[in-house]
Amino acid sequence: MNENVEIQAPAVIFPGQSAPESAYQTAFDLLARRAPKEALEVLEPALEVEPDNTGLLTMRAWAYLMRAQLQRAEADLTRLVEENPSDDWSRHALGRCLERQSRYAEALPHLRLAAAMSGDPDHGLAALRVERLLAD
Repeated sequence: MNENVEIQAPAVIFPGQSAPESAYQTAFDLLARRAPKEALEVLEPALEVEPDNTGLLTMRAWAYLMRAQLQRAEADLTRLVEENPSDDWSRHALGRCLERQSRYAEALPHLRLAAAMSGDPDHGLAALRVERLLAD
């Protein structure tokens, strides 16, 4: 008897995953493990409860970037930058998102500002990289 039996594993359930506080932490952990699809599955219900939650929007933008869903990431990041222009992470991520879409002239101001605000050498290198791409 040679039957192929397929066994389905139960879905992973995170306690309280729809609560915004636990959704943020769960999504962060999933993104740190490079699991953006699963993070989005946790974030979407929480964002239905709190659509203006900056932390959840940041996590969703990160997940979209990891999945190369650049237009969706751009929409969230643009909103985050408009709401908090001094958020260097969102500004840098928006610049990188635009760079990945070959929109260098739009990316450069965000990358320069993020580098100036954060002092992070990686942010400065990103700005230099885009400057060189524009010069070519």
